[in-house]
Amino acid sequence: MKISVTFRNGEGENWQKAYAEERILKLKKYLDAPAEAHIIVSMEKFRNVIEINLSSNGWNINAKEEAKDMHLALDSCIEKIEKQLKKQKEKIREHKPKSIRRGQEKSAQGDETEETTVNKIAETRKVILKPMSFDEAIMELEESKDRFIIYRDSSSENVSLVYRRDDENYTLIETN
Repeated sequence: MKISVTFRNGEGENWQKAYAEERILKLKKYLDAPAEAHIIVSMEKFRNVIEINLSSNGWNINAKEEAKDMHLALDSCIEKIEKQLKKQKEKIREHKPKSIRRGQEKSAQGDETEETTVNKIAETRKVILKPMSFDEAIMELEESKDRFIIYRDSSSENVSLVYRRDDENYTLIETN
């Protein structure tokens, strides 16, 4: 990473430059490509303004922070850039290029290849198991638009599941 530190309204000390470089290097773990960072430190009486311009791989990320202490201003600026980098990485991770999408379409039509999808829980439901018979479960399933119902069988006290198949028939799954 190429880092340049510029001081405005005064001459900076070596420890300030070293601290700024040390903190900006922590952002390197979020960057895949070579990056360039410009840190501009403005000091006026009781005001320290830090501005960081980071450019890498076509991204331009900017952050500006003002505080009484240079350390506070720099740390908050680094946090802002870190958040932006995480957000950018997440967007890239979720986005699938057209070439990958076309490859998945071809594999669905022809040969089955490795699945690269990640399973995610879309919804979580807590169910209170009602004691009922198989016939009552079928009636309740027909009244609702759900594809299945989980219930406690009133005769055997076992947990059972009735599933509505695509051909409008039902499948019963019983547990011991």
